[in-house]
Amino acid sequence: MAHLQITLDEQLLHHLFIGNEKDSAMDDLLEMILNQVLNAQASEQINAEKYERSEKRTDYRNGSYPHQLKTRVGTLTLNVPRLRNGHFSTDLFHRYQRSEQALVLSLMEMVINGVSTRRVSRITETLCGTDFSKTTVSELCGHLDPIVEGWNNRPLKGRFPFLIVDAVYTKVRENGRVRSRGVLISYGINEEGYRTILGLKIDDSESTEAWNSYFSWLKARGLKGVDVVVSDDHGGLVSAVQRAFQGATWQRCQEHFLRNVRDRLPKPLKHEVADQVRAILHAPDVDTAQTLLHSFLKAYQEKAPRITEFVETAFDDVTAVLSLPEPYRRRLRTTNGMERLNEEFRRREKVIRIFPNQDSVVRLMGAVLMEQDEKWVSGRRYLKMDDYFDWKAKQPRSAKPGKVTTLYPKG
Repeated sequence: MAHLQITLDEQLLHHLFIGNEKDSAMDDLLEMILNQVLNAQASEQINAEKYERSEKRTDYRNGSYPHQLKTRVGTLTLNVPRLRNGHFSTDLFHRYQRSEQALVLSLMEMVINGVSTRRVSRITETLCGTDFSKTTVSELCGHLDPIVEGWNNRPLKGRFPFLIVDAVYTKVRENGRVRSRGVLISYGINEEGYRTILGLKIDDSESTEAWNSYFSWLKARGLKGVDVVVSDDHGGLVSAVQRAFQGATWQRCQEHFLRNVRDRLPKPLKHEVADQVRAILHAPDVDTAQTLLHSFLKAYQEKAPRITEFVETAFDDVTAVLSLPEPYRRRLRTTNGMERLNEEFRRREKVIRIFPNQDSVVRLMGAVLMEQDEKWVSGRRYLKMDDYFDWKAKQPRSAKPGKVTTLYPKG
């Protein structure tokens, strides 16, 4: 990769931070930076800087040609280097993130279908220019959709001991009506300890049938080896998990559970009781958690009988993670990692508000997830799995995750 030193013009910086034409200055600043990136890439490609004498040189520069690039700050004119004996190649113009392309396509579809607000129309014109049609949208979708669809339906290789599942709801316009649709999502942690987003599927609800269909789809693509499933207590989800991954341990998301506890408490007891419940969830082992539970039940049985019954009934589900080695508990207590993925989707959804069709949901959400998946795969290992497999091998057969027979006790 080329080493890049950015040089900034003093007058440009003056206009940027002090002058009255900051928008124009930002355009100029971005143009300056990107042109220097292109020059650095040209130097890397020919193995020589400008005017440098080098035995490693593979080609010579031959001027440049202008190229317009539309960005959020406006249209930039870049000077793309020419080479004498070859063709200069750059991925700079293709780095426009897929999620941003999907967002733009959704906005364009809204404008074409006549359902966009004035604000959305202005954003679309700024991002894409005013000259676009149904044909333009169709061509752009034809480029992006197969990429997202191919990723979303790719074969799943290897085993995934840990599975984190969630759903997010969004509004979609269908047959002239606005309907709420659930987007079912999951990611797994594989045998090497890396997170992998497994895929998304749109359904009418979070019924047992919807989740059964989702898990069958994942398994048909190769999902296997699931020991622990982490999720909120979605309607129908627990039954679907029990059916799809027989014997796997279900860990109820502790963060969602604490919210459920607070929602059921009278205001004077909210903080006090929530702290007591949190102490149970964060106990160092199952025996300590049970001791704390008994103390909690004794202290609040009369003050808040509904909440004590609620906590006692859910105890086994929300503390299932305590049976695992300590290094794995923090990562598997909650679905917070999934919540952060949902936030990325919500941030873009706020611009659209109502999707023009289901395809646009898959396109945008799929592009967001696809980009995050690439970051996870190329990033740091999420969990070291050696200790987990050593621990698992030492467990009695009936106690291993994936072999538990009394997984969903209630009460």
